[in-house]
Amino acid sequence: MAIVINEVDIGQKCNDCHTCVGFEAHLWRKVCTNCKCPRDSHAVYHEEFVDVRQRLGLKKDGSDYKERTLQEGYSWVPTGITSEKIEQYFLQLPVQKVPRLGTQGQKYRDRQIIMQLPKQDLALAYCKFVERENWKYFEDFVHNRNVNALEIGSIKLFTDSNNNTCKTCNKSIGVQEVCVVASKFGDEVQWHPNCFICNVCQELLVDLTYCAKDDKLYCERHYAETIKPRCSACDELIFSGEYTKAMGKEWHTNHFCCWKCDLTLSGQRYVIREGHPFCIKCYEQSHANVCEECTKPIGIDSKDLCYNEKHWHEACFVCRKCKKSLVDDRFGTKNDAVYCGDCYDMEYSPRCDGCGEPFKAGHKKMEYKGKSLHEQCFTCFKCQVPIGTKSFVPRENDIFCSECYELKYAVRCVKCSEVINGDGLTFKDEPWHKECFACSKCKKLISGNKFSMKDDNLYCLDCFGEVYAHKCSSCNKPIISGNPGGTRFVAFEDRNWHSDCFKCSACQITLSGRGFIMDGPELLCAECAKSRLSLS
Repeated sequence: MAIVINEVDIGQKCNDCHTCVGFEAHLWRKVCTNCKCPRDSHAVYHEEFVDVRQRLGLKKDGSDYKERTLQEGYSWVPTGITSEKIEQYFLQLPVQKVPRLGTQGQKYRDRQIIMQLPKQDLALAYCKFVERENWKYFEDFVHNRNVNALEIGSIKLFTDSNNNTCKTCNKSIGVQEVCVVASKFGDEVQWHPNCFICNVCQELLVDLTYCAKDDKLYCERHYAETIKPRCSACDELIFSGEYTKAMGKEWHTNHFCCWKCDLTLSGQRYVIREGHPFCIKCYEQSHANVCEECTKPIGIDSKDLCYNEKHWHEACFVCRKCKKSLVDDRFGTKNDAVYCGDCYDMEYSPRCDGCGEPFKAGHKKMEYKGKSLHEQCFTCFKCQVPIGTKSFVPRENDIFCSECYELKYAVRCVKCSEVINGDGLTFKDEPWHKECFACSKCKKLISGNKFSMKDDNLYCLDCFGEVYAHKCSSCNKPIISGNPGGTRFVAFEDRNWHSDCFKCSACQITLSGRGFIMDGPELLCAECAKSRLSLS
């Protein structure tokens, strides 16, 4: 089968890593030996105009098709329809997938040809790893696929309004709209252009090339994989009855190898890293963590202890000072070194301003006035009991629990000797509860009122007058401040009068500074006394 299409890849830059000096094919992996990126990640392009029919070994389109395609401005167009319908067809595709010349869509088509129609599936000439004894099985596969499954779809105008459902999305197709038909599904089945996709990869079937199986659409790649396993390394179908299954994939037995050195891993231990298998030696050389203590790689058979993105062998994870093992023990770090809890505390932990001992892990630290103290060192100055979270009272440079402060410093009422916590008052420089500042006799509160004091007892004016004050011989009221008559009084013999009440009983003239006569309980001025004597 003569195929003249030449896919150029050697020396092409990589579109993924951008560091590759140029594609260089691995002996059997479909990757670049320089950057390890897949072949199709490089700027692979077709040296000549790509005719899919010719690639498949079918009767190729004529030269007029090629001329018309280029004239329309595309790298491929569906055949058998007008330029107007070609535009209508492409308008239904995502713009980035339309194979217009010089656009991203042209590059997309090139990648899909390589992906969906791998050369090694199409002709034995492109296979490197099909054993001679399996050549016939390969040819039978190609023949059966080409006869029973492989076909190229076509475009038509939809005219049957009675059966207008797209097979993929089950939505209707409008009359006179373009649709895709596939002969292996019959004339009654059609698709929207953007619904003609592979059942597995969900990509548009390149140039309408499809395979049919179990009433489903496949690209050739994924159809082939329903028939034969595909080697994950060389990308060829496996026709041998013996192959390797590993990492959820299939491999030619001699292709399941270390990603770095190509050593076969069949029957060997290996490590998976970033989706690739490595032999133990290569993994430890390239990817094993380096021990912070001994600077040697930590092999897969060694326990890797990790802290803060640093790694140690189990035997190397020891205190920098005393060399005690830190496995399953508390530790601290300082200046990239690790220490056991005791050594770290002695060297680097802050110390208590009370006892001078370090704060160890798990210890509570009490902060007060810029000082740090152990919980047991933060105590009442008087009773030495730890204060903890209880309330306390500072005094000068010392602290007291509430009870001790009240006993030693709190203001107490001179009357009841209890602490004054609320409102109080001061009398003769001594503190009183407001409720204790009351009349000793009637118990009425006297704060804010006039009062008297006798023998260290407080009295309201009424009670004081009743108990201690002289009584006016005229009005019989106490002679005290606040009562009518005031506190000025006159005394004669054993009798007392308010100065205002010391007046003549007859004419009511004041007798202060005047002579007077006592007539029984009555006071009389001289004139009234004469008048009373003359009448008698």
